[in-house]
Amino acid sequence: MNDKKQFKETAEEIRLNKYLAQAGICSRRDADKLIETGQVSINDKIASPGTKVVPGDKVCVQGRLIGGRQDTAVLAYYKPLGVICSERDKHADRLLSDELHFPVRVTYAGRLDKDSEGLLLLTNDGKLIDALMRGANRHEKEYVVKVKKEITPEFLDAMSKGVYLTELDKRTRPCKVEQTGKFTFHIVLTQGLNRQIRRMCRELDYQVHSLKRIRVANIELGQLRPGEYRVLKGNELKELYRIAGSKGEAYE
Repeated sequence: MNDKKQFKETAEEIRLNKYLAQAGICSRRDADKLIETGQVSINDKIASPGTKVVPGDKVCVQGRLIGGRQDTAVLAYYKPLGVICSERDKHADRLLSDELHFPVRVTYAGRLDKDSEGLLLLTNDGKLIDALMRGANRHEKEYVVKVKKEITPEFLDAMSKGVYLTELDKRTRPCKVEQTGKFTFHIVLTQGLNRQIRRMCRELDYQVHSLKRIRVANIELGQLRPGEYRVLKGNELKELYRIAGSKGEAYE
């Protein structure tokens, strides 16, 4: 699972901060800081901000030789409760960047809040992230929700038709809702408003007890346990790209 990916050399010149990000070293912002503090060299000379890298250049960070762009990686990851989807937050006890141990730097396509758990898609393919995050594409995301009082037919009907969110001054799109127990239901959304399900429930005088995402597009959480991930491959990955409407870096 943790086999390191082989690097591919870029075919054209790119900015140094982007090169370091593609190599999985850090974000572009952090790369700028490394460059500004003289910790990056190109062909044994200290690099300056705005420098570009061309094929064949020897790039080092703190004296360590760095490769070029990595092979595309797409992961299905079970985000545990209490983990925050962020690379930096001085007030957070558990950051996603600290919890996930994978040799390639990947970013989430659609976050889950601290009090929610379940499926995160993580990748280093920016085109795939953009495609999945674009609300107009209406990609399905399925959740299992437990609330703190008994579910009524009126609640299910209101949720499915769309709920006006006072805080956001916006009405949610109609969605699929199915009751699965006295206090539980499945819901399939095609948009990603901030804390959408919790806000929808609160508008209808319900409070969420637990929330788990179990599917994004065609990718299911399956048998993953909290903190585990699996690398997406083959037909499953091709279908994700097809649904996302992105050729992405994996299939160019």
